[in-house]
Amino acid sequence: MLQDAGKTVIKGILSLYYKYHQTPSKPEMSTGNISTVNTEFILIGFPGLEGYQHWLTIPFSVMYILAIVGNIFLICIIKLEPNLHTPMYTLLCVLATVDIGLCTSTIPKMLQIFWQKACSISFEGCFIQMFFIHVMSSLESSTLAVMAYDRYVAIYNPLLYTSILTKAKMAKIMGVLFARCFILAGLVPVLASMLPYCSANTIQHCFCDHMAVAKLACKDITMNSYYGLTAAFVIMGMDVLFILFTYVMILRAVSKLGSKAAWVKAFNTCGSHLFVILYFYTTMLFTFVTYRFGKNVPPRIHVMFAVLYLLVPPMLNPIVYGVRTKEIRQGFRKLFLRNKINPNDK
Repeated sequence: MLQDAGKTVIKGILSLYYKYHQTPSKPEMSTGNISTVNTEFILIGFPGLEGYQHWLTIPFSVMYILAIVGNIFLICIIKLEPNLHTPMYTLLCVLATVDIGLCTSTIPKMLQIFWQKACSISFEGCFIQMFFIHVMSSLESSTLAVMAYDRYVAIYNPLLYTSILTKAKMAKIMGVLFARCFILAGLVPVLASMLPYCSANTIQHCFCDHMAVAKLACKDITMNSYYGLTAAFVIMGMDVLFILFTYVMILRAVSKLGSKAAWVKAFNTCGSHLFVILYFYTTMLFTFVTYRFGKNVPPRIHVMFAVLYLLVPPMLNPIVYGVRTKEIRQGFRKLFLRNKINPNDK
């Protein structure tokens, strides 16, 4: 349903775009070697590394398989184990689903470019891919923020946890955040699809990144650039500030316990979580800022950071949030290894 909705939005915009640009009232669009409308774009992969890209299929394929398998296992364990039907693990299931969508929106096409040299992508397909990349990465950020709030409530009000985080309240919170992502992030590819694209159609990237595509337009893209930054700040900037605030409050609560064991447990848990969260936001921030202001940064550096922020978190999340969680490990052994679980297992 998500894919159908995305296609419907982009198709509607593109139909208006074609109708507008096929009118004879734009003589400047048909002079010289400039074509009226591009029907496809060319993705070159990693700029400057075209001769070595077939070797990159190995590490990226392994990372993609680990991300897909790990997140599917996580979803299956949470779905099949009744003891895990709590808000915390429901959010973890949502995160795993978003992770699958996030890396699947880019990696298969990227591997096709590296291995088969299938570099072309249709005009419509490019903006559909852009839609899913921006919406899914925004959903990832929103889910991480709600997970931080879940841990905050569990530590500050453990006795009222189930009464505060009811299914109805969680559904409302996630509904508002998901609507925010679809509206704000979904407008990025819509605005980009309305730009006029003339003769240039080679994208210096592995996928249809917003700024990499928008820079090909034969029109000023200042509004698109500023809107992209504004949407990123409203969604991800606010999310990361909220996450940092909640983790500071969590550590503050743990410090009041005065227990060394509690400190160690909190450090082990929060440390790994914060590492993945900070990695996700740092690489994303680098991508957003350098595309607009880092003119001296080599294009392949842009591309590498953009690919890693879309692929590494989906691969690490099942490990950080799953393997390191006792209940998930016990569920895995019970469901897939048929082992009897000792309640005292660590």
